[in-house]
Amino acid sequence: MSAEVEKFVIEALDNMNYDVTDVTAETPLGPSGLDLESLSVAEIAIQVEDTYGVKFDEDEMESVALLTVGGLVKEIVQRASAATAAK
Repeated sequence: MSAEVEKFVIEALDNMNYDVTDVTAETPLGPSGLDLESLSVAEIAIQVEDTYGVKFDEDEMESVALLTVGGLVKEIVQRASAATAAK
């Protein structure tokens, strides 16, 4: 599932006009990486919720922006697995 989620995140960034040419799992979402604006982080969170049913609370957005692409993917996969296990 991780590869699918990583592909989804990178495609979402590409659709938001970020240069994803050299993006890897180690690429930071925030400063010294993609430098996502808070609105972009929120947009990714909405797309993740719509696609995977994984919700990030508003007060988590700042910490999400500090993750790497791989860190975000890991968080999405963990939350999706936990939600599936809870059903």
